Amino acid sequence: MNNHYTVIDQQNWPRQQYFYYFTKMNPTGFSLTVDLGITATLAWTRTNHVKFNAVYLYLISRLLTNHPEMRIGYIDEQLVTFDVLHPSYTVIHADHSISNLWTAYDEDFTVFYQHYLADLQQYGQQPGPMPKAPQSANLVNIGSLPWVNFSSYTPLPFKPLTTFFPIFQAGQFKSEHEHTTMPLSLTINHATADGYHVSTFFNELQTLLNAPQTYLN
Repeated sequence: MNNHYTVIDQQNWPRQQYFYYFTKMNPTGFSLTVDLGITATLAWTRTNHVKFNAVYLYLISRLLTNHPEMRIGYIDEQLVTFDVLHPSYTVIHADHSISNLWTAYDEDFTVFYQHYLADLQQYGQQPGPMPKAPQSANLVNIGSLPWVNFSSYTPLPFKPLTTFFPIFQAGQFKSEHEHTTMPLSLTINHATADGYHVSTFFNELQTLLNAPQTYLN
């Protein structure tokens, strides 16, 4: 499991003044929700008999490796950039209670998918908020609300931040004229990312969703 990181040299970090401003002077975060086209990705999952949620988790985790501004956290009070983030997600039980699981990210989708299926088999039916104990600080929340198609979603943390990772939340699919879309919300701290970074991430993710075979085959 990759939990490697690089300590940020804050004195020479180009983001330092913005980080100070948005954490000390004007603490700010923001959330953006967009409708993403998932027609091609859905077709790929059906042709290859693969769970869509696994592809969703993988593509976001893969894309995060290209965005260091979204992989910043603390280790022993030092600000660091992690090499990768591992997706943390929820499963729902028959009584509608939920549990939080995570799966170690691997660049090879086939390997990641096997880990994902193994985690579901071992922990998916266990009750409680976190049946699989966290083993690393670099877990990123990549959630879904498949029961509702929303236009906005904003999580409200009620504890001090220990990371500056984004929080993702996908909504219910919507199909019209053989085209399927999915709302996806991204919430992030302004200390480490601006609107440009979030916009770039969404645009790159849409490119992946249009041609999922690029990374999945």
